[in-house]
Amino acid sequence: MDELYITLGKKEGRGSIVEKRSEFIGYAAHVENEKEALEFISQIKHRHGDAKHNVYAYMLKNNNISRYSDDGEPQGSAGIPVLEIIKKGGFTDAAIVVTRYFGGVLLGVGGLSRAYGTAARLAAEDAGIVKYELFAILKFSCDYKQYPKILKEITKFSAKADPPRFEEDVHIRLALLQKLVNPFCERLSELTGGKIKIENEGFCYNTR
Repeated sequence: MDELYITLGKKEGRGSIVEKRSEFIGYAAHVENEKEALEFISQIKHRHGDAKHNVYAYMLKNNNISRYSDDGEPQGSAGIPVLEIIKKGGFTDAAIVVTRYFGGVLLGVGGLSRAYGTAARLAAEDAGIVKYELFAILKFSCDYKQYPKILKEITKFSAKADPPRFEEDVHIRLALLQKLVNPFCERLSELTGGKIKIENEGFCYNTR
């Protein structure tokens, strides 16, 4: 799994520009799968049913899916520039739609590409680009004598721990940056003379 996951924030982003009397309105959203991407595109098309063009692009982490549509604009002048904003931004699980209201002046392929790309970028920036880091979920137990020392290490490594369960031993479950797992485990092994057994329950992405 990648140690860094970059996507859009949870709110819908919006950005618009006017180029030679044509208005380009961009919308950007975080999506979890292709169904959500297509639903978002459909919502924007319905919202702007009177517009001639609703260009879109989306990219999904799962299976590296990417799609785009020029929606009637000259080939390569609209959908690809929108998709390039996602690629250049380095984020994924994102859908962007740019609606165009034609102002009566032809822009040419270059002008269209710049306008669609700009509206897409502004929408993505408004949504906010969020970076999530990969955490490992670890669980282990220790005796009461060891617990104060281990607690110091949990704090030192900035792990996110659930409230411990105090039973016959102290049972601990925490989330730790994946890149820190090895040094953390080595340190706890050192403190306990190699007696501690740490289990990996899986992974999750979270902001630090």
